[in-house]
Amino acid sequence: MKTFDKPLSAQEEKEMLERCRHGDRTARNVLIEKNMRLVAHIVKKYASTERDYLNEDLISVGTIGLIKAIDSFDPDRKVRLATYAAKCIDNEVLMLFRQDKKKEREVSMYEPIGKDKEGNEISLKDIIGEGDYRKSPDAVEDYMFSEQIRCIYDNIDKVLSNREKEILMYRYGLYGNRECTQNELANMLGISRSYVSRIEKKALERLRGVLQEERLL
Repeated sequence: MKTFDKPLSAQEEKEMLERCRHGDRTARNVLIEKNMRLVAHIVKKYASTERDYLNEDLISVGTIGLIKAIDSFDPDRKVRLATYAAKCIDNEVLMLFRQDKKKEREVSMYEPIGKDKEGNEISLKDIIGEGDYRKSPDAVEDYMFSEQIRCIYDNIDKVLSNREKEILMYRYGLYGNRECTQNELANMLGISRSYVSRIEKKALERLRGVLQEERLL
C-alpha cells in the first residue's frame, strides 16, 4: 500500500502558503505532496461503491481537486486549507462520476423544473435562493450546488407536512409531476389561491432553514 508524507505543522503550512502565494513553485509542490494523505482519505469512501474505478484512478482525480484548492486558496479567509481542499477533492471525484454517468443522476441547480403562473421557467435555484456560496471559487460552488440539492431531497419528507410537500410537488413539477399555477392548485385542492401561496411560502422557508442548519446557505 502506498504511503504518504505526514502533514505539515500549522506553522509550516502557513509558511508554505505564504511562499506559494508569491509564486514559489517548490512550496506549491510541498503543499501538494504533504496533503496527498487527505486525498487518499477522501477517495477511500468511494473505492468500494464505485467498483469500476481503481483506487489509483480516484487518487489521480482527487489530486486534481487538491491542486485546484491550493492554487485558489486564500490564506486570509478564516478556513483551514484541509477543510477547503476536502470540498474541492470531493467535488472533483463527484464530477467524474457525473460525467461518466456512474453516479446517481445529479440535478442541475439551473435545470428548469416548472413554470410560475406568468409562464416563467423555475429552477431549484429559485427555491433555495442565491446564498453566499456565489462568492466562492467554481469548485466549491459546484460542490455546494450538489450538496444543497442532495440535502433538499434527503429532508423534504422529514420537514414538510404532506400538504406542504404536495403543494411544492405540483407547483414546481417535482418527482415527474406536472407543474401547476397557484390558481390551478387551488381549484384542484379546493382551497383558496392565497392559502396555496401561504403554504408554498412556509414550505420553502422550511427547506431554506434546513440548508441554513447544514451551513449550505
